[in-house]
Parts: sequence; structure tokens; C-alpha cells
Amino acid sequence: MSIKVDHVVDAKGLACPMPVVKTKKSMDELEPGQVMLLEATDRGSLADVKGWAKNTGNQYLGSKEEGDVLYHYLRKSDESETIEVKDYEHVVDNDALKTKMNENNIQVVDVREPAEYAFSHIPGAYSIPLGELEDRLSELDADKETYVVCRTGNRSNMASLTLTEQGFENVWNVKPGMTEWDGPTEEG
Repeated sequence: MSIKVDHVVDAKGLACPMPVVKTKKSMDELEPGQVMLLEATDRGSLADVKGWAKNTGNQYLGSKEEGDVLYHYLRKSDESETIEVKDYEHVVDNDALKTKMNENNIQVVDVREPAEYAFSHIPGAYSIPLGELEDRLSELDADKETYVVCRTGNRSNMASLTLTEQGFENVWNVKPGMTEWDGPTEEG
């Protein structure tokens, strides 16, 4: 199957958040209805791109995988279909989360990909990749304070918005996330 694309974005070798940053910049240059192909090697880009498209109103068409490269297809929507991705309003830094770690009324949700989680994560954190979040909400307690973490705060921003849309009332996006986390961690 051959898919006609109007613009190709090479994000191979780049990690979160750069594939989405490059996607946004390139999408701004396209005309409504045009199709972009994003080439990426970051496994997390699948959830990132889907989430970004959903939150902006642009259309995620699908992805294909060949070897180590993911090929993501997106269509630029016209202005009447798009919305600006907003920053989630409740943000805490890593230190604020560290002070809450021993409380019983909190839950930490790590929305990174399983491989990222396996090598280093906050003890007791739920591993629910961003792309699976809506399907796995029942694993979480909507009555608890929920702290959402990823590598840099971008995926957790989208996840925090999703949780709030799904009825969670006490949600906090943790920034800058695991890139600068110096609290306790575990593997596995």
C-alpha cells in the first residue's frame, strides 16, 4: 500500500519530547488536509503522537513499523477542527512529589513506555503508558491524589488532561519528571 504524503519529518534517533516538537513545528507549515509522515525510532513516539493529535484536533491516521523505524501518518486539520494544546494547570516539581511519597492517599502514575519504566521508576508507581491510559482507568483510584510522571513532563501533561476529562479531580503533573528525579527508584 502506497500512501501519498506532502511532508516527511525525520525524528529518527530523537527521544521524547523531540518527535512531537518536530511534528508541531512541521505541522504549522502544512496546509489543511495535507498529510505528514513522521519517521521515528523512539518507541514512545506512538503514544506521544496519538496523544498530541487528539489534543490538538489534528488527525492521527495510523502508524506502520519497519525494522526499528516507526512511520506515523498525520493529517493537518483546518482551523475549525484544531485546538491549541494547553498546559495542565496543576503542576508540581519533583521535590513536591518526594515530600508526598509516604502518604497513603496518593498514587503515582508513570505514563512512559514499559522499557523506560523497567530500567528506573518511582517505587510503587503504576506503569500505564500514555497510549493505554483511557483503557486502563479502572486500575486507578479516582479519589486519591494522582501524581503523573513521564520523562520530561510532556506525556504526563497530556495524561493529566485525560485523567481530568475522565473525572479524576485531584491530578498533578510532575515536572521535570524522571530526567531530573533524584528520589528513590527501583528497576523491574
